[in-house]
Amino acid sequence: MIIAVDGPAASGKGTLAAGLADHYGLPHLDTGLLYRAVGRAVQGIEEGPEFVARAIAAACSLDAKALGDRDALTTAEAGAIASRVAVIAEVRAALFAFQREFATQPGGAVLDGRDIGTKICPDADVKLFIQADSKARMERRARQLEGRGLAVDRYALYHQIEERDARDMLNPHGGFYKADDAHLLDTTQLSIEAALRAAIAIIDRTMALKAGGQ
Repeated sequence: MIIAVDGPAASGKGTLAAGLADHYGLPHLDTGLLYRAVGRAVQGIEEGPEFVARAIAAACSLDAKALGDRDALTTAEAGAIASRVAVIAEVRAALFAFQREFATQPGGAVLDGRDIGTKICPDADVKLFIQADSKARMERRARQLEGRGLAVDRYALYHQIEERDARDMLNPHGGFYKADDAHLLDTTQLSIEAALRAAIAIIDRTMALKAGGQ
């Protein structure tokens, strides 16, 4: 069973996907970390030919071990750089195979990102699109960063989230939109536990309908 979980930054999709993977006994890949790892490799380089070349090289040589340092990869700065490298077609092509191989392993997997249901796994058994309003997402990310002992400028963080949403949606090579067959789940007013229960109910219902139609 392949489960695709898409949505904007701090919508709760990563936590939700991890919970689903645990519930169904499936491996989980946070695909956003792939782009963040590539972004980290070009951090500090001004946009231009060198930035593009270094990003492509990093994507082509990416090793799963590079995803281990979640704290470094989940900062607001890493997220901003990730959206910059994600518009490079060659970077997306290099990471596409990585994601498809993970998704199609025996037994299936849970993948979360921005274009899983539209580009990476259009054939996923269940697709979820997670959303939450920008203010709620800002507050979630702020609490996450403060939990690590980091100071947070909420005003700046809010605008970073808004800017990243706009950049991702305008990405000519991306697929950041709700797939026609994806189930929409708004987590603005939901706790993690409530969102997970709702997602499980959607998946179980969808799989039962598919089984009944065979």
